[in-house]
Amino acid sequence: MPQDQQRAALVLGARHLGGAVARRFVAAGWRVVAVSRGEESLAGLRAEGIAGLTADAADLDALRDVISRARDELGRLDVIVNAVSASRPPDDGKPFGGGPLGDATLAGFDGWTTAVSRQAFVFLSAGMAALGPGGTLVQVTGGSARRANPGRGLWAAGSAAVRALTQAAALEGKERGIHVGLLIVDGIIGSPKTAAMTRDAAPDALADQDAVAGAVVYLAEQRPGAQTHELQVTPAGDRWLP
Repeated sequence: MPQDQQRAALVLGARHLGGAVARRFVAAGWRVVAVSRGEESLAGLRAEGIAGLTADAADLDALRDVISRARDELGRLDVIVNAVSASRPPDDGKPFGGGPLGDATLAGFDGWTTAVSRQAFVFLSAGMAALGPGGTLVQVTGGSARRANPGRGLWAAGSAAVRALTQAAALEGKERGIHVGLLIVDGIIGSPKTAAMTRDAAPDALADQDAVAGAVVYLAEQRPGAQTHELQVTPAGDRWLP
């Protein structure tokens, strides 16, 4: 197929899940550009022939610019995927997720709640403006978007905001022919990033990173006659709550 007829994807995030998503798109015949804040995360993908650009995906102007650059490089842009780890945990001595609300800090709120919701807004705002009819946006988030857990209220608040923003974008996108899908990964993704904390976990208790990437491509390749606006995946060995 001529390059100008191949579908093209921009993947925000190049390390771990973002890298897996980029590779799955390439395997499915797409042309891809991956985005990371630093060159180090892009090195592995570039070695495999996948193009990479550096930008801060939490900065609206920077993201608009990198979307334009990606379109110039690919000749078209059909899908933008947000697989960025958007939290910015402060050095406040609190555990993952910010800790109990009575002990949490404002810095923790900014890092676990504001940073996560802000980055999703930046992605959805820039993405909706950049794509036309037939385009697709895929936002990835975690199970905390569906429910809060003790000690992780700040993290859950940010994730819930991501879900609400994506739902609004999906409703707005329908009016313009843009498909917006939310992928909720309700479980810990097995990867080098989580290896230390999951070394004793049963294999089926972790979300398979490549399978999660496949779910992203599934959303991206849907046709207008049957579109999913919210998809949840859960490891078989983890709890599932309807």
